[in-house]
Amino acid sequence: MTELLALYRQAEARGIPVFHLPLPRTGSVSVMDAEGQCYIGMDVQHHLTDAEQRVRLAHELGHCVTGSFYCKNSPRDLRHGCELRADRYAVRELIPERELKQALSRGVTEPWELAELFGVDVPTVQKALCLYKNGNLAVELYF
Repeated sequence: MTELLALYRQAEARGIPVFHLPLPRTGSVSVMDAEGQCYIGMDVQHHLTDAEQRVRLAHELGHCVTGSFYCKNSPRDLRHGCELRADRYAVRELIPERELKQALSRGVTEPWELAELFGVDVPTVQKALCLYKNGNLAVELYF
């Protein structure tokens, strides 16, 4: 499990500034400028839980690390693909497959228990279970 501070350090090590500012519509955002520099914005107005902050920051790091960016006029399939790449990165960062398998073998099997154990939300656990079992993030097919 990657702690929130470790995610901030990861962003810093990659040269990705993280700004804290009001983002009422999205809660978080990542952008890449014309020179290829990435930036992340995290909402300060919504009182996000530690788990919500971790999931959002890992997702935005996923956009930056994988180069998965789009604009509001991009085709839906392009936007969807970029979001999936960012989600895959976040899942792998927050719930490593080996650690998930260890938890399951110890009898921690309920999504809410796994979410608590890994410090994430239930949808992120569901994505991890789908990714590691089926190789995709199609939660709607399995839950």
